[in-house]
Parts: sequence; structure tokens; C-alpha cells
Amino acid sequence: MSSSGAGGLPRVETRTLAVEGPEPDTAELCARVYELCRDGPVGIVLDAGAVAAPTLATVQALARAALTARRLGVPLRVRAAPGLVGLLELVGLGELLGEAEQREPPGGVQEGVEPDDLPV
Repeated sequence: MSSSGAGGLPRVETRTLAVEGPEPDTAELCARVYELCRDGPVGIVLDAGAVAAPTLATVQALARAALTARRLGVPLRVRAAPGLVGLLELVGLGELLGEAEQREPPGGVQEGVEPDDLPV
């Protein structure tokens, strides 16, 4: 399942799970993620590209599947249609898309503190 890539680092096999319907069964999706992880290290892509009219139930199922994968130490990414991308970003789950964020850090966050800096 995994083999040694360049530099001796193991390559992780990526497997794709299709997400059907606007309201996928959360328990079934989590069980499928768990089944894929039992055989060893894998990366998982949830393909929700066919979900034309996503709902908050869709978002919940994807978030629960991502939580299951995280607990198992498995990277998970979602491939989604534009409507679902917007919904995931709206509820703060844009990181599931696997894209680097180009946003500003939240207000009041300092990257480093100098001795003469005043507290915020």
C-alpha cells in the first residue's frame, strides 16, 4: 500500500470515496472512511462533485467524515462543486478543500512580540 518515494519518505496511497445525494448518510460515510483506514496508511479524497444542491446535512456528513479521518491520523480532502465549496467556506470548513488560505490573520493576533511592544 505504501512504498518508499524520493528521499526515503513513504508514499501514501490516495483513495477516493464518492458522496452521493445532497444528504448523505453520515454514519455510513464515517464507516466507509474507517474501512479504508483499517488496511494501513492512506489519504482520502471525498468526491462530492456530483452534489448539485448541498445542504447543511451535506456539510455535517463531510465534517464528521473529516473528524473520523483526523482521529485515525489520515489526511482527508474534499473535492466539491462550486456551491458546496461556498457553503464549506461559509461555515468555516474551507480547510477540507485542501487549498492554502490566502486570508489575513484574525485581528489581535501577533506573530512575534518585541520587548518594547505595548500589549493589545
